[in-house]
Amino acid sequence: MIKLFILFLLPISLFSSKILSYNIYDRTDRVDIMITFDTPYTGKIKQNITKSMIAIKLEDASIESAKLKQLSSKYIRSLSITPMSQYTKIIASVPEGVILKASKTADAYGLRLRFTTKQSSIKNSSFAKSTTQNKLSNLPTKKENDISQSYYIVIFIMMIGVLTLFIIKKKITPNTIKDQKIKQKKASTSWLFKENKQESTKTKEPLSDNGDVKIRFQKTIDERNSVVMLDFGEQSYLVLMGNSNVLLDKYTDNKPSTQSDFETILQDRHKELDDFLQNKDTRDTVNDIAKKEPLQAYKERAAAILYEN
Repeated sequence: MIKLFILFLLPISLFSSKILSYNIYDRTDRVDIMITFDTPYTGKIKQNITKSMIAIKLEDASIESAKLKQLSSKYIRSLSITPMSQYTKIIASVPEGVILKASKTADAYGLRLRFTTKQSSIKNSSFAKSTTQNKLSNLPTKKENDISQSYYIVIFIMMIGVLTLFIIKKKITPNTIKDQKIKQKKASTSWLFKENKQESTKTKEPLSDNGDVKIRFQKTIDERNSVVMLDFGEQSYLVLMGNSNVLLDKYTDNKPSTQSDFETILQDRHKELDDFLQNKDTRDTVNDIAKKEPLQAYKERAAAILYEN
């Protein structure tokens, strides 16, 4: 029979929390009793208050042996903890007017029993509230004048920044325009090898009535200058025609036969042609040959070179 009773009580003991320890903290305005369990305590807490005693019933809680403690506090005279069959009983001998507040810790491993009076509880709550208000009132705040001053400082800094950007832009813009004009000038005067299908032609038709001088190839460099390959007799002449009429070279055996050969010769003489075009003295020189009709002048000059040879 005893064995059956023990087996009946065994499941209950498995689901109950065991009290490992308890500590008493005596303060001026309260007494706190901290109870520690071996597992999270989930049982119910019941209390019974009389004028001289407060009885607490902790369901599903156990303790190994009874405990008795005598105190000299104005809130508790004595404390006893007694294990019962399915609960633990705590009896506190207290003066009249003492109340009990019970609360668990966040993890439920601890239980706090606070013994205090109603006046102390009200005083503590009022003190906590006033302390919070004092902390908030002591927070530093900006004066209205300080806010206005900060606003004007920010506006002033922004105006200086805008003015600085405007000055920088004003200085950079003329240089940029100047660079663009220089690039455009170089592109228009220096770039003689850009493909110009309308101006770049290949012809062997006679330019004069007698058919002595023929234009083999022609390449327009810009609106005033062209490079021409002239055939006269058995030789071909590479001539710069325009502001400056210059005989660049003559060919006898290795004459260019295709437009591609002509373009290759121009590429090889790229720097030389650029120098002729960039040289103002050369462009501004007006000789007797330039005063004549360009075709007739080249015919006479080519004939003179041929006879000299």
